[in-house]
Amino acid sequence: MWLWALLPISLAVFGTVGIWTVFAVAVTNGSVNLTDGVPYISKCGSYNPQSCLFSQICNICSALSIWIVVIRFQQVKDYGDHGKANVASIVLGFISSLGISIIGNFQQSVLKEVHLFGAFLVFFVGLAYFWVQLVLTYRVQPSQDRCWVGPARAACCSFCTILVFGMSILHNTGHVSEAAVCEWVLVMLFFCLFGLFGAEFRHVDCHRLTVQK
Repeated sequence: MWLWALLPISLAVFGTVGIWTVFAVAVTNGSVNLTDGVPYISKCGSYNPQSCLFSQICNICSALSIWIVVIRFQQVKDYGDHGKANVASIVLGFISSLGISIIGNFQQSVLKEVHLFGAFLVFFVGLAYFWVQLVLTYRVQPSQDRCWVGPARAACCSFCTILVFGMSILHNTGHVSEAAVCEWVLVMLFFCLFGLFGAEFRHVDCHRLTVQK
């Protein structure tokens, strides 16, 4: 049923529009000053009123990502892949989805350590999740869209890996504005990676929960 493809696409569109909306509100009310350089996404969502909007966006994205992770796990399993890679994918997916919620509910200006922990879960654990999905893309049979989904996913994962480590190095060396640019591009690529699941989800006939008798 092609309607399932709308789920990951909706997450990608909603997350992208939501994050840029938070940025626009933060600039409009003077919470961030662009003359000081490009701000981190977390800084844009640290103060009222955009902090409330940022929190809700992260919570919704967290819920949608968990749903996507579960459906993808079941899809791979139904294709006959019961291996450790698929099990690892759902564990990594759950952890990174939890990180999205932590980022939104523990703002940098309130609990910085918890917020950074959430960021670690999202960026590093989430990146590991997408690398595992890349492996599954080439391992699971059948795969009608592998010819273009595989290279697209590989390119996004590669760029994300470069950006994650580049962001960390730039931040630790005092190049905050450049690190923030890496963060913005990284988040947009993460949304693209989620959106790629739309190609696989259009082959899902149904998704249901069964009660054990």
